[in-house]
Amino acid sequence: MENVLRPLIVIGGSVLLTLLIGWATDRLLSKADRMRSETPLWGLLRRARIPYQLVLCAALLRGSYDSARVLEKHRVGIGQLLTLVLIGSAAWLVIRIAAAVVETTYTRYARGSRDAARVRRVRTQVTLITRVVAAVVAVVAIAAMLLTFPAMRAAGASLLASAGILGIVAGVAAQSTLSNMFAGLQIAFGDMVRIGDTVVVDGEWGTVEEITLTFLTVRTWDERRITMPVSYFTSKPFENWSRGGARMTGVVFWHLDHSAPLDLMRERLRDILRECPAWDGRACTVAVTDATPSTIEVRALVTAKDADDLWTVRVTVREEMVKWLAAAHPYALPRVNTADAVLPPGAVPPTRSPDGAQPRRIHHPPRSGR
Repeated sequence: MENVLRPLIVIGGSVLLTLLIGWATDRLLSKADRMRSETPLWGLLRRARIPYQLVLCAALLRGSYDSARVLEKHRVGIGQLLTLVLIGSAAWLVIRIAAAVVETTYTRYARGSRDAARVRRVRTQVTLITRVVAAVVAVVAIAAMLLTFPAMRAAGASLLASAGILGIVAGVAAQSTLSNMFAGLQIAFGDMVRIGDTVVVDGEWGTVEEITLTFLTVRTWDERRITMPVSYFTSKPFENWSRGGARMTGVVFWHLDHSAPLDLMRERLRDILRECPAWDGRACTVAVTDATPSTIEVRALVTAKDADDLWTVRVTVREEMVKWLAAAHPYALPRVNTADAVLPPGAVPPTRSPDGAQPRRIHHPPRSGR
């Protein structure tokens, strides 16, 4: 009877005590979250209750397993398994706590800052810091798990002796991976590109959606995702439309007839922009930038607070101006000129041939008087 009750008491007591401590801790965190609603720390810490309970349960079972006297033949193996679970759950708990602290710090900073570009930069750094911490903790946990095996402890000296050679070989073999990792850190703390920035890479326009230690994801305007190694942004030129501020200036071109009413177009442009919510009110100009024998090139200069709004302003101005010209001033639209040419002074006007055919016009240059 004792052989049955002792394991039940030890194992059941450990599980019950784990559940009670976990429930009490969760209640305390929930109460702290309600009392301190200005910080999300306590609510984020509640997400770590599963690894927290695993740590408690594994620690209690590991400490009381010898007293249970169950499966004596497998006592060493079960103790080793509980140790591995304890190390893994502790690493999981450390990662969750570190993520909660970092996220809380970022949230406080984002609430108190009015600079959107700086907030995006901090967000990028926070994301990479969290992933670096997770990678370091995972590596340490795996090393600790391996060192719990007697064979690995015995081979530790030889492993340390050959660490230099292995490091050189691994560095040569993983040269591209290491370069991407260092490039990721350079991007995060060098403020080259941030999450939320509008960039143009390889002729594609999009928004930076994710940055890791090895790759970067750009979401294009048509909702495609372009995944690129982060080393691309440290070795090749690219356009960052959000650096130094998200405000942008754009142009709209029309090819019109030489008789286009430019002054009326300037007034109409102001009317269009006043009705466009995406316009930020900074610039509004119309100018002739080029001329050809058949048309003139008219450019409108408009502004907006970011790239998305600028696109909206440009397409709105282009469409509304063309509709207005077609309705109110159709003569301003480009057309093929079929009018008779104006003869130079002294030229002989053409005459029709007897058969009624129109003769070819020949323009004679004016004679110089002597």
